[in-house]
Formats: sequence, C-alpha cells, structure tokens
Amino acid sequence: MPTAAQLLLLVSTLSLAILSPGPGMIAATQTAFARGRAAAMPYGIGLAAGASLWALFAILGLAIVFQIVPALYLALKLAGGLYLLWIARAMWLGASGPLPEAAGGRFGRGFFGGVMLNLSNPKPALFYSALFVAVFPGPLTHLGRGTIYAAALGTELTWYVIVTAIMSTAIMRARYIAARGWIDRGAAAIIAALGIMLLVEVITETVRGIQ
Repeated sequence: MPTAAQLLLLVSTLSLAILSPGPGMIAATQTAFARGRAAAMPYGIGLAAGASLWALFAILGLAIVFQIVPALYLALKLAGGLYLLWIARAMWLGASGPLPEAAGGRFGRGFFGGVMLNLSNPKPALFYSALFVAVFPGPLTHLGRGTIYAAALGTELTWYVIVTAIMSTAIMRARYIAARGWIDRGAAAIIAALGIMLLVEVITETVRGIQ
C-alpha cells in the first residue's frame, strides 16, 4: 500500500502540474469567464475526469504500450494537435461574437467536451507514468493502484472545481467582459501554440524515423 508520505508527494507534485498553464486549465478558466458557473462546472469536472483517465492508463501500463508501438503515440499526438487547433480556432472566432449565456441542462455535452479536451494530449500519460515510477517504485497491489488513482482523481477534481468556481464569480466575469476579446484571443493563441508544438513533435519524430 502507498504510504501517507508518498500520497502527499503525489498530490503536491500533481497540484503544481495542474495549476501550470496547460490546455485544460486555460480552457476551464476561459469557459468560467465566458459562460458562468452553470456551464463551466460540468466542463471543469469533465476536464478533471479526462486528466484522471491518463492516470488510470498510466497505472495500467499505457506508457509501455507507447514504447512497444511508438506509432500509436505518434498518432495520438497528431490527433491531439489537430483537436487543440480546432478548439483554438473556435475560441478565436468566438471572441468577437456575442457573449454566450450560462446555459443549463448541458451537463452531458459540457462534461464530455472537457473529457475530450484533456484526452487530446497524450503527454500526461508519460507524466503520470514517470511520476508513479518515481513516487511508488515498488510493486503495487490492486488496492494500492486504486488508492493512487483515487488520490489523482481527487486532486484533479479539487483544483478544477476551485478554479472554475472562483473564475465564474460575478466580479471575475465582469472583469472578463471588459477585456473579453483580448482574453479569449490570448487563450486561443496559447492553446494553438500547444497544438502546434504537438504537430511539430510529430513532424520531427517522423523525419527522424525516415532518416
């Protein structure tokens, strides 16, 4: 079984990674600003669930699969890069349109949209794999793996819910509305840059493979 110290190290390291400006956190913040808590909260929960799936896949040995079949990892990065560019384009074009309402009754679409966004980037699988190997070097039981996944899921949910709740308050939304064009286009540019980075990695690795 994982020790308390190991779980604390996992939660601390993962918290820093989650709060870094990655595609998921950027999208959660922008959605909370633009659509309010009713629409943003299920989306944020979906983002947390999607990120935690990479933790589950890492526990089940997806990194080993990537090493055995590198073309699979390459294909996932290609799909992820294109999906991030699609998200960025929608954000950019929507920056000059009317402010969307905080819609209700969209839990399914919002939730699964969040899941898909964080599943679009396979890098967290390698991050989780490296983190798990470093923090939990010994063999693990099924109960131990379940405990680690529960800690990862709990950490993801906690931070995404907190960020979504804070950024969807009236004060934060009012500030967002005043500078919406700049904020949305800035978020779109960052997400597009992340997508381009993934595509550049795909091209680089493909060229190396040909050589």
